Amino acid sequence: MGDPWKIYDELIDGIPPEPTVAAASVGLRWSRILSSEDGLGMGLTFGEQSRPALYEEPSFVGAPLREVAALVKSWNFAEAALGLAAVNAWYSQPETAEQNGFVASDVNLWQQVFHPYSEAVAGKKVSVIGHFPFAPEPLAQAAELRMLERNTKPGDYPDPAAEYLLPDSDFVFISGSAFVNKTMPRLLELSRNATTVLVGPSTTLSPILFEHGVDVLTGFVAKDPEQLFDAVGNITLSGMYDHGQRVQQQA
Repeated sequence: MGDPWKIYDELIDGIPPEPTVAAASVGLRWSRILSSEDGLGMGLTFGEQSRPALYEEPSFVGAPLREVAALVKSWNFAEAALGLAAVNAWYSQPETAEQNGFVASDVNLWQQVFHPYSEAVAGKKVSVIGHFPFAPEPLAQAAELRMLERNTKPGDYPDPAAEYLLPDSDFVFISGSAFVNKTMPRLLELSRNATTVLVGPSTTLSPILFEHGVDVLTGFVAKDPEQLFDAVGNITLSGMYDHGQRVQQQA
């Protein structure tokens, strides 16, 4: 594997220096950043503390968005989640996403994000990184469906199984939050022979990812950033669909 930071640095460098952070919050499930350009980004909240935080200021508000986005490289995962949210606050801005070629998905519901692949996965080996409880039904025709999760639930593979299962997978679905725990570069390398799809509200909507082996990106843009910022403050995503839209792009 080459430099694993390359993909991070390319995403950070794509953020212009002018935007700043307008609001920041850590919720039970989602960490959020609202930018001065009306962009709203999310990252999966990691509750555990490890390495000391890199950012020493008491508040992110007013800080350059690109500076906060660089925290996605932090080994303090709680801080890195806010860094990913800052990255996404730029790329998930509707105008930016549209300019980068993203279009609205047919169904604005995360529970149906796997349905378009129901026929394509028939008889194939499918691996899903992250526990998506709504994945098994639409992927039922797969010859093998392997769900990998760090905090395993019954039936899940522990995440180190990726080294063994991904190289022979035909389809690999990866949660966008794999950027937070730094597994994304290796997961993409292991999935290079598969059709690789990044899914979830924290998916970074940048065509740069196509250069690193991603085939399909499915993420979310905010129509009403301030309302969405509040709507996803709790553990569910039930209020997000009124204030935003699932979007996607294929390489």
